[in-house]
Amino acid sequence: MDEFFAGLVPVLAATLRVATPLILCAMGGLFSERAGIFDIGLEGKMLSAAFVAAAMAAVTGSAWLALAAAIGISVLLGLLHGLACITYRGNQIVSGVAINILASGLTIVFGMAWFRRGGQTPSLPPEARFMPLQWPGADMVRDLPVIGPVYAELIGGHNLLVYVALLLVPLAHWVLGSTRFGLRLRAVGEVPLAVDTAGISVAWLRYRAVIICGLLAGIAGAYLSIAQNAAFSRDMSAGQGFIALAAMIFGKWRPLPAFGACLMFGLLDAVAIRLQGVRLGSFGEVPVQAIQVLPYLLTVILLAGFVGRAVAPKAGGIPYVKEH
Repeated sequence: MDEFFAGLVPVLAATLRVATPLILCAMGGLFSERAGIFDIGLEGKMLSAAFVAAAMAAVTGSAWLALAAAIGISVLLGLLHGLACITYRGNQIVSGVAINILASGLTIVFGMAWFRRGGQTPSLPPEARFMPLQWPGADMVRDLPVIGPVYAELIGGHNLLVYVALLLVPLAHWVLGSTRFGLRLRAVGEVPLAVDTAGISVAWLRYRAVIICGLLAGIAGAYLSIAQNAAFSRDMSAGQGFIALAAMIFGKWRPLPAFGACLMFGLLDAVAIRLQGVRLGSFGEVPVQAIQVLPYLLTVILLAGFVGRAVAPKAGGIPYVKEH
């Protein structure tokens, strides 16, 4: 039993770390889409935030300034998306794709121009990153059976942004389900005319939703480059924004089920990492490419099997035109 837990705890701890950017992005996308603004630009926001965070950390040596800069660029892209889709009533899918393309290209261009490392940023020292936090007494109980590894590695041993993501899930559940703002946000994604008739600005509500989305995607991007890793590398988000969207759809635009889907993706990714180099009897070593494709394959399977049963907000993707 002790050996079982000794192998299980590191996998579960890795699941939390891998799922953190997915959770942050999924919660951000959930606020935006429940307000009626589809946002497939999560990938671009996260990638831009990852680059800006790593660049700021490399220049200033401050993880907090890097986090603020990451949030700033992501919110700016969110406002750009809002300007295109809310103010000018443009196509939300086209706007999101444009943000993704813009981020993918500009991060490489600026990276090569500023740091001349092929689009990468310099490696960051520990003081410029969010490092794992040691909980009180973790070293004392680490060797105890079951309780020690759970306390020291699963509950403790993560950086600050992991705990922020975990606390965000019940907060999002409460805000959307039990507050006046959440009620209005959900209403504007279903029947915006009723919200407008009540004298509440549909545009302002939707702008606040895309700002929240940008804020959370910015934290997710910063996590990638200055917490989970120690530098920015080209296209380091690697489709995680799209996986977060899949988790949100699989969770039917609700925080707790979306959180469960993110953990499922994270678990698969954590297990896939541990399978690299493992030999399966007569089949030989598991190909790295086959392992790396598993999370994306699961995304396709879940969307193909469940997207038809998940009902999006009725006003999602439809520009609101105020009646006179």
